[in-house]
Amino acid sequence: MPTLLFSLRGVPEDEAYEIKELLDRHEINYYETSAGNWGISLPALWLTSIDELDKAQKLLSKYHLERASVQRENYEQLKKEHKNKRLLDTVIDKPVKFLIYLAAIAFILYLYARMLFEFGL
Repeated sequence: MPTLLFSLRGVPEDEAYEIKELLDRHEINYYETSAGNWGISLPALWLTSIDELDKAQKLLSKYHLERASVQRENYEQLKKEHKNKRLLDTVIDKPVKFLIYLAAIAFILYLYARMLFEFGL
């Protein structure tokens, strides 16, 4: 009976590739489902046998601890080199885009407030 091992919704491509490679390396039988044409199905990795579930979960747990450590180190390195993006950096890089978004937000809030007072909602 198929067993859900890992949901791929919101998972970066490199992480999904590394997990599939890990399962292949340890000869764990699995198959992958996609989100479908409309993106409403469950993209996931499924085990073909429930007998391999414990082994696969232990491998995934170890992998995620290692990945978290590596990503944290990468973030700290970027922070040390002042290469990590902050909101202010984005505003400075693309001020026109920021102002357009800000104007759109202000317009939506204005419409909301106007309707609230006009219709008494």
